[in-house]
Amino acid sequence: MITYKFKISAKQTQKDKIIETISLCRWLYNTALEQRILLYREKKQSLSFYTQKKELPLLKKEFPIFKTVHSQVLQNVLERLDKAYKGFFGRIRKEQKAGFPRFKGTNRFHSFTYPQSGFELKGNVLKLSKIGDVRIRRHRKIAGKIKTCTIIHKNGNFFVCFACETTKVAVPALPKKSVGVDLGVQHLAITSDGEIFENPKHLRKNERKLKRLQRSVSKKKKGSNRRKKAVRLLAKLHEHIANKRRDTSHKVSRKLVNEYDLIVFENLNVQGMVKNHHLAKSITDSAWRNLIDLTLYKAENAGKRVVLVNPYNTSQMCSECGTIVKKTLKERVHSCSCGYIEDRDINAAKNILQLGLSTIKTVI
Repeated sequence: MITYKFKISAKQTQKDKIIETISLCRWLYNTALEQRILLYREKKQSLSFYTQKKELPLLKKEFPIFKTVHSQVLQNVLERLDKAYKGFFGRIRKEQKAGFPRFKGTNRFHSFTYPQSGFELKGNVLKLSKIGDVRIRRHRKIAGKIKTCTIIHKNGNFFVCFACETTKVAVPALPKKSVGVDLGVQHLAITSDGEIFENPKHLRKNERKLKRLQRSVSKKKKGSNRRKKAVRLLAKLHEHIANKRRDTSHKVSRKLVNEYDLIVFENLNVQGMVKNHHLAKSITDSAWRNLIDLTLYKAENAGKRVVLVNPYNTSQMCSECGTIVKKTLKERVHSCSCGYIEDRDINAAKNILQLGLSTIKTVI
């Protein structure tokens, strides 16, 4: 499955209709959640997705405004709630932090989905049931069969996401060209071939602007229009930083996939690493997981392979002789007793590549 995201250029009446649809879907989600909670609290009974789905015709009779929303969109809202419940019980079984489904405020519900029908794409025009024909900025071709259509409204912008089913490309057993990639804070990524991808540090560069806007929000009275405006400006800056970070990850992942058949990353425990308060902000700003995920899907689509290996001792081990050479984070050069001297990160990337190749041979 591949998702394509395009910006929507809609008329004001259509934008208002999209916002109204999201609002009605949010109300339905919260009401269905309340219904489940109350039934369990009073009678110790649970409601299924199918039971709540059968009540939708009654809801439309009681509240005719819901007739303005496509039936499958309403069903998908209940399905989202059901997935949230299943996820909650699944985390309990795995003894993880449960996180009970919560009620959605206006800032936590931004989309609705046509799961099967109700939409049709013709060129740059998207026909949406109950909304009308809207133009989209179709900047790339869509490959595969469109399965679902999701409309998103966030920070004043409107987007459409098409989830498409594509055929899987065969992956060759033995790669022709391989690379190990060491992810870092000083540099975003360093390859075993010695190529360095600089870390733009988008969050650090915009830190002063963020602090100024955050102070502006904290000074405004809660519930006031000025505070809402300040919150919107802050959200737009956060979105701008996230977009720049994602753009960097897209460019790096595209270059890696175009040049190599096998790409090896460390399987980093990012959640554990951000507990280090000295490096947490820099690690978050680097967005390693996003880079790995983008490389994974691009590689799969191109018939390439991505392997994740255990990061244990990849920075300390000599890639020439295998000796463990202890180093602190400040030491940026690897110098081994065997005479091998190399940049610390390039040495680590070579170790990562060797681990990845040994994994491939074991599987074959």
